[in-house]
Amino acid sequence: MASKLYRDDAIVLRTHPLGEADRIITLFTRRHGKVRAVAKGVRRTGSRFGARLEPFTLIDVQLHAGRNLHTVTQVVTIEAFAVGITADYSRFAAASAMLETTDRLTDEMVDPNQRGFLMLVGALRAMAEGRIAPPLVLDSFLLRTLAVSGWAPELRVCASCGADGPHHAFDVRAGGLVCTSCRRPGAIAVRQSTIEHMIFLLAGDWENVTDAEETVQQEAGRLIEDTVTWHLERSVRSLHYVER
Repeated sequence: MASKLYRDDAIVLRTHPLGEADRIITLFTRRHGKVRAVAKGVRRTGSRFGARLEPFTLIDVQLHAGRNLHTVTQVVTIEAFAVGITADYSRFAAASAMLETTDRLTDEMVDPNQRGFLMLVGALRAMAEGRIAPPLVLDSFLLRTLAVSGWAPELRVCASCGADGPHHAFDVRAGGLVCTSCRRPGAIAVRQSTIEHMIFLLAGDWENVTDAEETVQQEAGRLIEDTVTWHLERSVRSLHYVER
């Protein structure tokens, strides 16, 4: 793509200043994976597209490909999820965790991830609409993202030996539920209702997800967060601010 113009749909993951007037924008694009680009002059008063390059925004962007950093040349807002997300702290914290997780996971990816892009768009839309509790939208997104990355926790058979469930111990290191024979020190006892809740989250079965007891939701959330942290080999800072 060197020295070529191209267009793509993208979600703005994060931004940081560059010099006195520019900004580096990290984008998760539909067809080109994660892209880092310079938006020149966007911090100046009267910038023609500065407000369109903020996190939680779905954009149609034209980029000039460079050797390391690309350059933003045109931007059109498709959907501004930030309006609904930033109006509520719990939505903002959960949506921030989604962007940070996506940013971290895409560091490990080489190929474009169109399915992951569409999942992020759908999750941000659901978060902005506010009809489902933010932690539930987040947990469903995290599980689905792990699945797309090949790291979905095993919730039906033993992750170590494949023995049919039900099993009632969760071992992040093993990759999910483990049977009594395969259970190692450090595995966490987990209720069947929590396992079922995680299965519903992974399937996007919102009717059953929203009916879960609060303690079940919290237990599942901790297991999901531990799984994400294990695979990324570091914590997602934004997850610490999510209100469960």
